Amino acid sequence: MSDTSQMDVPMALEAILMVVDEPVSALTLAQITQRPTEEIVSCLNELACGYLDQGRGFELREIAGGWRFYTSPGAAEFVERFVLDGQQARLTQAALETLAVVAYRQPVSRARVSAVRGVNVDAVMRTLVNRGLVEEAGIEHESGSILYRTTTYFLERLGLTSLEDLPALAPFLPDIEGLDDILDSLSS
Repeated sequence: MSDTSQMDVPMALEAILMVVDEPVSALTLAQITQRPTEEIVSCLNELACGYLDQGRGFELREIAGGWRFYTSPGAAEFVERFVLDGQQARLTQAALETLAVVAYRQPVSRARVSAVRGVNVDAVMRTLVNRGLVEEAGIEHESGSILYRTTTYFLERLGLTSLEDLPALAPFLPDIEGLDDILDSLSS
């Protein structure tokens, strides 16, 4: 670990705030940086004013008892367009395969999906969750793994009223001896 007495406090605060999902209190930031809370508050205010003066595409705001970066109101239109265009982009083959495994095996853990697909699906699952096609469905008691299921948005996008409307898989599978045993082992 580096010497915290020589660190650049504004740089440390920026780095921490860049990775947070929710506002972080000045007290927490003071504890992490090992600096007095008053110094941290002063530094945060200076950073916030500096970003506003520079006309950046982001702002540093104190909200709900903590500090966090937010999109500048002037850039909101572009961020919205970017996010919406990303939502309308086609799914990759890997995402479609992962989504199919979740749809037919739900609720299912990422590890189980990875086992079926034969590759790590962490990034693909994040994409599917971010697009609202898959959601958390609880915890698997034996392993403690998070279980996933498809969403009503998934059904809506596919034009289905329920999961029972999904087509049967059997007609699309190759004729392999012992396939029924393999499929049974995957579902248990």
